[in-house]
Amino acid sequence: MISRRLLLAGVTGFTGFVATPPLLQLAALPASASSWEQPGDMAIGVPEAPVSVIEYFSLTCHHCRDFHTEIFPRLRMEYVETGKVRFIARDFPLNRPALDAAVLAHCAGPERYFAFIETLFNTFDNWTGAADYLNALEQIGQLGGISEGQFQACLGDKNLETRILNSIRGGRENYDIKSTPSFVINGNTYEGSMRFSAFAKTLDRYLPET
Repeated sequence: MISRRLLLAGVTGFTGFVATPPLLQLAALPASASSWEQPGDMAIGVPEAPVSVIEYFSLTCHHCRDFHTEIFPRLRMEYVETGKVRFIARDFPLNRPALDAAVLAHCAGPERYFAFIETLFNTFDNWTGAADYLNALEQIGQLGGISEGQFQACLGDKNLETRILNSIRGGRENYDIKSTPSFVINGNTYEGSMRFSAFAKTLDRYLPET
C-alpha cells in the first residue's frame, strides 16, 4: 500500500486545481485545437505555435518517466509557455497497469489531465511496484478529487478504453510508433528519449528563422 506521505510527495501537479466532474470523452476537436490534433487529444500550448510535438507514451515506461520528470518541465517552460511548441499527449500503454493509469488520468477530465500525468510519473515507483496497483491508483485519484466510485465507473467505460487503445493503433498506422517514448515533431517521428539539449536542438530546426 502506498503511504499518504509518499503520495503527497508526488502530487505537486494537483496544486491549484479544483475538483470537477470527470469528462470521459471529447466529442469533437475544440475550437482552439491545432491542425495536428485529433478528437480526444490532450494538449497544452498555443494552437498557432509553429512546432507541434506529439508524444506517444506509456505510464509504466521508465524512459517516459525520466522524460516527464527531468526534461518535460524545462521543455514546457522554455518552449510551450513561450508559444513555440504545441505539446500533444497520446496514450500508448504497454501493459494493463499502464492502460488503467491512463484511464485514471482521463477520468480527471482535460483540465486536470496533465496534473495527473505529472503525479503518476512522480509517484512511478510507488504505484507500479505496489502489490495492488489498482488500489494505489485509487489512492492517487482520491487525492486528486476522484472518488472510488468515479474511478470504478471510468474503469468500466468501454468507450474510454477503446479510445485509449485506438491511440495505439493510430500511432502504429500513422507514424510507425513501435516503442515509448516516441515523438512526432511536425509530422516526423523520433524514437526514444533525448537529453534536453538534443531535444531543444531538434525543435529549433523546426522553428522559423527570426
